[in-house]
Amino acid sequence: MYLGTVLLFLGDLGGGEMLVVITAVLLLFGADKIPGIARAMGRGIREFKDATNEIKHELERSIEDKDNKPKLD
Repeated sequence: MYLGTVLLFLGDLGGGEMLVVITAVLLLFGADKIPGIARAMGRGIREFKDATNEIKHELERSIEDKDNKPKLD
């Protein structure tokens, strides 16, 4: 995936700007904390995806149950 599409909210991001952002992140958090931050973000994204999939499957199951329910007409 092209990094520019991921960071579209930042506008036209060039190489110099990315270098400044990376340097600022390193200065703010330090090299030892960045892997922990990335790991926590990954866990959060995984939990969000799992919750989304669970809701999707539950909706699909309820639709199937509704379709398979015998009619009492």
